[in-house]
Amino acid sequence: MKEILKNGFEEFGIDVSENQIQQLITYSELLCEWNTKINLTAICDKEGIAAKHFLDSATALLTGCVKGRVIDVGTGAGFPGLVLKILKPDIQLTLLDSLNKRINFLKAVSEEIGTDAEFVHARAEDGGRMYRAQFDTVVSRAVANMTVLSELCLPFLKIGGYFLALKGPLADEELDAAKRAIHILGGKVEGIFSAKIPGTDLNHKIIIIKKVQQTPQQYPRKPGIATKNPIGSCYNLKKKPTK
Repeated sequence: MKEILKNGFEEFGIDVSENQIQQLITYSELLCEWNTKINLTAICDKEGIAAKHFLDSATALLTGCVKGRVIDVGTGAGFPGLVLKILKPDIQLTLLDSLNKRINFLKAVSEEIGTDAEFVHARAEDGGRMYRAQFDTVVSRAVANMTVLSELCLPFLKIGGYFLALKGPLADEELDAAKRAIHILGGKVEGIFSAKIPGTDLNHKIIIIKKVQQTPQQYPRKPGIATKNPIGSCYNLKKKPTK
């Protein structure tokens, strides 16, 4: 694992210390240990964790948008948020997840490796109201489609902040479907950043959204509504009756 990480970070141009590499190795060991008790990841081999979790999460740093106060919405086992904190210790990190058992895992990892973070056990919709417009950067990975995810994440951002959605090969299609929602929620599409994961044939994409206006007060809506009734469908004009 150590060599995969070192080579991968070198290819990315990310400087890492021996201590940071060891923090990631300890993180991976705890991930596999806890994964026998609670469902955290389907990937639990060292090579897979190094490439598909750690290096993949690190691609967010390549955008240059990870700074200041950062929240990882729907963080799960801590990807990408906790990896970003290890690699960029100066950020102020908040990890938000709806399952308390995941939060307990993240607390245990942070205590073991010596990182500090704020842990929030809440649904994203509730968090978006509690922490409205308080963050410089929002990150999220594999949580929902882009239309839903924009409603969950953009309310957290200050104007001028960035939302980074770590996506797979369907990023372009998801973004096309979400553009109207992003505009309504106060976001502006800056582009899609592509990054090849070293040592794999994976080419992941990060959708970059800048917050340019305040999100309307009615968003985020109550839990579950964004999925059942995505923004855009609620704004469809009623068809005029035919004569």
